[in-house]
Amino acid sequence: MPTLKERSAAVMPPMALHDLPFGIDHAQGSWLYTDDGRKLLDFGSGIAVNNLGHNYPSVVEAAKAQLDKMTHCCHNLFHYEAETALAERLVGLMGGGYKVYFSNSGAEAVEGAVKLAKYATGRPAVIAFKGSFHGRTLLCTSLTASNAGYRKHYEGLVPSIYFAEYPKLFGSPYPSEDGACPKAYFTQFDDIFKRLVDPYSVAAILMEPVQGEGGYVVPPREWVQYVREICDKYGIMLIFDEVQTGFGRTGNMFAWQTHGVKPDIMSCAKGIANGLPLSAVVGRSEIMDRWVAGAHGGTFGGNPVSCAAALATIDALEGGAIENGAKMGQYFMEGLKKIQGKNPVIGDLRGLGLMIGMELVQPDGAPDRALTAKVCACALDHGLYLLSCGCDKNVVRFIAPLTVSGEEIDTALEILDVAFAETMKKK
Repeated sequence: MPTLKERSAAVMPPMALHDLPFGIDHAQGSWLYTDDGRKLLDFGSGIAVNNLGHNYPSVVEAAKAQLDKMTHCCHNLFHYEAETALAERLVGLMGGGYKVYFSNSGAEAVEGAVKLAKYATGRPAVIAFKGSFHGRTLLCTSLTASNAGYRKHYEGLVPSIYFAEYPKLFGSPYPSEDGACPKAYFTQFDDIFKRLVDPYSVAAILMEPVQGEGGYVVPPREWVQYVREICDKYGIMLIFDEVQTGFGRTGNMFAWQTHGVKPDIMSCAKGIANGLPLSAVVGRSEIMDRWVAGAHGGTFGGNPVSCAAALATIDALEGGAIENGAKMGQYFMEGLKKIQGKNPVIGDLRGLGLMIGMELVQPDGAPDRALTAKVCACALDHGLYLLSCGCDKNVVRFIAPLTVSGEEIDTALEILDVAFAETMKKK
């Protein structure tokens, strides 16, 4: 009998296949259960989707109840309680003064946010950042600059997109005074506006408040605040891509709260419904009110089952999950620092809440992609599922569910300690 992997290879393209020899049979809480009988501690959370862990009871119950009531009627045709109630909830989380449009995926939300900025301002250009990842549609691919492989064979891409440097301070080529963010990250905008694009032609500056695929890079707060000032000066829309950072991942409901900087427009997805497909464009009311009928739309956005699950997800996040995630993130970071003390190959540890990156380097400071892959593989052999990221694929990213327990954190630390010991012994 063919394996699940073999059956998948027969009917799916190579870009949809995986190297792992097993599939997942079911999942619960922080754990994955494979089709070959293994139990894995999941610190990938479906790439920051299952922020409440797998099959969170109240979310499952809410989805089941909505399934019995209505699965779809199309938000382009009708209003219904689950969607409107969720929009009201999100506006409340923003402190009022915003409106919401729902779609299905993170890429759709980013694309919608950029379309909104262009439509509302009448301007053509967008500034994004090197190291960014915004999705796989043609526009989002054009806005992404973390891996040339994502863009290969899709040129020519969407025009009038310009890339600035994102302040990754570890390994930065720019000098720093007293540990402060180098001035080059601030003054680069003057150069962009002088040499590349007039600031009054720029519709939006699009940024991840913590870079995800680019390496879990946390920008200095003062730099984020400066970008806000630049946008205010020239009437540019500040868009935060909170697809990965949102819904408790960084220790607050949204990362903009951590930075103390409110965006004009925000895209969110992933953790919004703890595993059901849903995303949202959230924009200031005066901007959203310029988005007239027919300017944007979609059939499946705001699915009532997903909206019901999202309402239950937010209840659970506000009911203690975010607080637990922040507490466990601090506890986990303390344990990781002890492992770093024994392993100089760990060049940097960084993160907010339970969005933590561990960058591995060679003795000369160069990225060590091979070691990163070996550490993740060894951890998997011992029952801990991890993902890597970074432009050089040399960052181990830890995305535990916000509901993770101290005991599960301890298990992960024990496995990681063994993984480094075994990997370094073979090196």
